[in-house]
Amino acid sequence: MSTQADIIIRNGKVLTMDDANPRAEALAIAGNKIVAVGSEVDVAALSGPATRVIDAGGGTVLPGFNEAHLHIFGGSVELSELSLFRVKGFDALKQKVLEYAAANPDLALIIGQSADYTIISDEERVTRHHLDAILPDRPLLIFAPDHHTAWANTIALTRAGILEGRDVGIGNEIVMAEDGLASGELRESNAIRPVSALGKTGGREMLGVGTGGEPENITAADRAADKEVLKQGMAYCASLGLTSIQNMDGNLYQLELMDEIEKEDGLPVRVRIPFHMKNFMPLSDLETKAAAWRARFQTDRLKCDFVKMFMDGVTEGETAVFVDDYSHKPGWKGEPLFSQEHFNEIATAADKLGLQIAVHAIGDGAVRMVLNGYEAAAEANGKRDSRNRVEHVEVIHPDDIPRFAELGAVASMQPVHPPGSAGLPTEPYLTYIGEERWPYAFAWRTLVDAGAAIVFATDWPVSPLDPMNCIEAAMTRDVWKEGMKDERLSLHETLAAYTRAGAYVEFMEDRKGVLKPGYLADVVVLGGDVEAVASADLAGVRPVKTICDGRITFEA
Repeated sequence: MSTQADIIIRNGKVLTMDDANPRAEALAIAGNKIVAVGSEVDVAALSGPATRVIDAGGGTVLPGFNEAHLHIFGGSVELSELSLFRVKGFDALKQKVLEYAAANPDLALIIGQSADYTIISDEERVTRHHLDAILPDRPLLIFAPDHHTAWANTIALTRAGILEGRDVGIGNEIVMAEDGLASGELRESNAIRPVSALGKTGGREMLGVGTGGEPENITAADRAADKEVLKQGMAYCASLGLTSIQNMDGNLYQLELMDEIEKEDGLPVRVRIPFHMKNFMPLSDLETKAAAWRARFQTDRLKCDFVKMFMDGVTEGETAVFVDDYSHKPGWKGEPLFSQEHFNEIATAADKLGLQIAVHAIGDGAVRMVLNGYEAAAEANGKRDSRNRVEHVEVIHPDDIPRFAELGAVASMQPVHPPGSAGLPTEPYLTYIGEERWPYAFAWRTLVDAGAAIVFATDWPVSPLDPMNCIEAAMTRDVWKEGMKDERLSLHETLAAYTRAGAYVEFMEDRKGVLKPGYLADVVVLGGDVEAVASADLAGVRPVKTICDGRITFEA
């Protein structure tokens, strides 16, 4: 007797991402598994009295989107913070800040997000004096989109105890002005966190990125509030068609909160969280923490099975690391957060424990150091299917392009990050890297053609989380100069980079990421046909149903 389906999705343009059976009309789900993918007639045979039939209305049906690089707690917190996305000019900034401050009179710290480096003007960098002229009597902190730079007003710097500066460690900086006081610009998390700690979360959203440590003095009320923040954030993920998220900052606190949510309500998305290794941590942490957490959290719904690190910062903050000098700043290449020797040691130890590694590397110098470390690990331990990741790969040196395929490394990249795309300005980025590096910046097609595995994501809250917006950005990206190579992938390659590739990088390609009988029932139904709309209209194709593990987690 054939299985009776719990859910049937019919009348759809089913793009399975399964090369052996790329298209279908319908699919059936029983329990948490897909039991049939095929024609309307074949799938309808599995319908019974209790079957829920979903009419896709000719819309595209895909494997659930897999967001392979985000920061779930920080992004969830920001859903209620001031958005400065696409705000330009002092007057517009002032209006937004004052409106938000008036609407939130009880906040100890006003936090604005997604402020472009050129929010004041193309020539003038934000200082505390600009922010004082807007809001002199309440602490104010605004973040650049990349979260690697922020700007604070004088009262915020004073209350944080950093107006006169402070040693914040290698790769971090409280920028000082000529008057001997902080200018207001804070570079990297150690410099930002004293101010963010003044806010309602105590800066806990920066923990995984900032210290890799655990929050201190957490009350029961704090914990309950943080859990609600995560629930809201994951519901938002589900509303965008996401069925899997791979977090890029991690600590035991987040893992335990996720575990509690799973046991109490069931997670609406599959969650993967790393152990975050910082340059001051002992090597033994890989065994006593990273490997121990992997053993404790290892289900298909919640797992901790990789190590996250940072090799450099960001180009606009002059903290990215390049092989050659910054174009606008002769003599400065950036300063890595790890020496090559230290990174090689960590990569080798993590690899020996069978842990995947994911490293933030923006500049071509940082990318090279990370690849060197992966090569050293393979030489020391023997080559294995490690699928080690390089996060961002904004610029790559031409000599290093073939090394991704040679080492089996994955390029984890963000289509919403190239300057000039998705509302981002082209400056100061293009000037800082220099025209000679433009052909090797955000080189998706070049890397894929060289045999590299590539996975797409947004780095939320650095960029908007919406996968369809990200896919539109990937398909509408333009060149910076006539005659440059078009680095876009095809629509199907882009969709695969958001679905099948996400499962591959998690070592779960045997059970998710494609629509295939026996695979986990992670599905998104879109309200339009992605193959029929113009690339510039892709973001308008909205999810109408999200199904994760056989459970409907979102309905429009």
